[in-house]
Amino acid sequence: MSAADTSEPTRRDFLYVATGMAGVVGAGAVAWPFIDQMRPDASTLALATIEVNVSSLEPGMSLTAKWRGKPIFIRNRTPQEVDAAKAVPMADLKDPVARNANLAADTTASDLDRSAGEGKENWIVMIGSCTHLGCVPLGQSGDFGGWFCPCHGSHYDTAGRIRKGPAPENLHVPVFSFISDTTIRIG
Repeated sequence: MSAADTSEPTRRDFLYVATGMAGVVGAGAVAWPFIDQMRPDASTLALATIEVNVSSLEPGMSLTAKWRGKPIFIRNRTPQEVDAAKAVPMADLKDPVARNANLAADTTASDLDRSAGEGKENWIVMIGSCTHLGCVPLGQSGDFGGWFCPCHGSHYDTAGRIRKGPAPENLHVPVFSFISDTTIRIG
């Protein structure tokens, strides 16, 4: 065969290409439902972030919100509660890590690092699930005036740090921020 012997595409060539393309489209149509089902559903996406109005929370009051199917404890602590949490020596803590998703993973569990930060030390936002077995602790209870899990006896202080009982870690702090003086965005 020489360079001058070029042939025109035949009907058979067209059928091969058309059949191949139909197979690719068919495979994509079969695979799409499997790929699509891996995306989170609308209810999960809707709860990816929530905004909570905290304007009615006076010092000493708290509320519980629901985020991603978990209770979220939001507390406006009194100056006495903040002072009590600041006064706790780090050596007395069972878990020395802040467990605050807003900070580095190795941040210590000081009261400031567990709170909403400088200037908002009175605010604390935590996932309300006991780190022992996932029970929901009772607020303003226990030996340290914070939270108490009656299921197995875990006691948390006013900064949500585990102080006594079987729970291995402090209550976790989710990603959150104040988007105004009265509204907290979680997630």
